[in-house]
Amino acid sequence: MSVMYIVLPLALIFAGVFVGAFIWAVRQGQLDDLETPAARMLFDDDAPPTRTASRDGDTVDDATPETECPGRRAPGQGQD
Repeated sequence: MSVMYIVLPLALIFAGVFVGAFIWAVRQGQLDDLETPAARMLFDDDAPPTRTASRDGDTVDDATPETECPGRRAPGQGQD
């Protein structure tokens, strides 16, 4: 029974700290927008490759085609 004299005040202090932290978070606006942080990782921040005009008048992607990458084989090419 004597342990109750220690545990009960500690539990009340512990609960008071959490209630105080919750009130602080609400006043600081920490709980205002719950949707955007969850969806932020889905946003694509990378700019798409731009298309530039070549001398022929055709458009060319800035991205390197697979056949020009070192160490890559074009589709249909077998082993050496």
